[in-house]
Amino acid sequence: MKNFSKTKEKTSLKTRLSVNCLAWKLLDELCKDQDLYGVKFEKASSGATIVDAGIEAKGGFQAGKIITEICMGGCGKAEITSRKYGELELPSIFVYTDHPAIATLGSQFAGWQIKEGEYFAIGSGPARALALKPKEIYEKIGYKDDFDRAIVVLETDKRPPEKLIERLIDECRVSAENLAVVLTPTTSIAGTTQVSGRIVETGIHKLSKLGLDPNAILYAWGCAPISAIHPRFAKAMARINDAILYGGITYYAVRYENEERLVKIVEKAPSKTSKDYGRLFIEIFKEANYDFYKIDPSLFAPAVLIVNNVRSGKVFKAGEINAKILMKSLDFGDES
Repeated sequence: MKNFSKTKEKTSLKTRLSVNCLAWKLLDELCKDQDLYGVKFEKASSGATIVDAGIEAKGGFQAGKIITEICMGGCGKAEITSRKYGELELPSIFVYTDHPAIATLGSQFAGWQIKEGEYFAIGSGPARALALKPKEIYEKIGYKDDFDRAIVVLETDKRPPEKLIERLIDECRVSAENLAVVLTPTTSIAGTTQVSGRIVETGIHKLSKLGLDPNAILYAWGCAPISAIHPRFAKAMARINDAILYGGITYYAVRYENEERLVKIVEKAPSKTSKDYGRLFIEIFKEANYDFYKIDPSLFAPAVLIVNNVRSGKVFKAGEINAKILMKSLDFGDES
């Protein structure tokens, strides 16, 4: 198997981080011990690398941890831990980064809707910084990658068609053998882990929508429960959203001059500000005819945000953990 870490670097890390360069080193780690991480590396007919982390492969927490770090473009770290939510002690993922805008909006954000015929997947990870998907985010943070290899992570339970792989190669402007596609089903533990690992990104995206410049965020960490696996996609996806909306907590150190405005932004940021707050995500999703775009966008946020303004030293908090909804989401105590 090719050593993924031995690759030509087009940009100097002294002047700018390359999320794809850093992520290839993590991919190399997955590749070196596929049995340990429960993943399978295969070659598509085009020559691209396909990494199965939960479709036919077993996957697991360790694969989910590394894939989370790949999604963050190697600019953040993840740890599997546990936290108590009401009566339940649940596995949780703790993530942190010293490069919040690049790691989250510039790489991890699941903002690439990928469709080819009947095939659909949500794309995240460092390849976005080459294809600039979506372009407006990269214009906002003033970042793009320039590297000769690309990694995209797909939320899917199906192997992508060859035509789609060829399109990804073109959009990332890399050769076929320099593209890696990581597959993480929502119904797998690796998939659940890496989506909960977006907790910091979820908060930054919400803060950005409310008017906070993401480049004003200096450091960030977050923690969210890793949901219990469910065999049905809709239920599994809903549980993951509930985990972030009702159990996720984030912390951001920012440099912000207008503190009065910062306080108002933080107050509007938690999921609790949505009109749909307090309901199970599966109910909201059904009511919206399974269309994410019909759901109140203010719902997509962590349960709790804590912000430290380094200019003044003050700390602000908004939101709360809702263990009752979390337990209901997991059917805890439901004997039906």
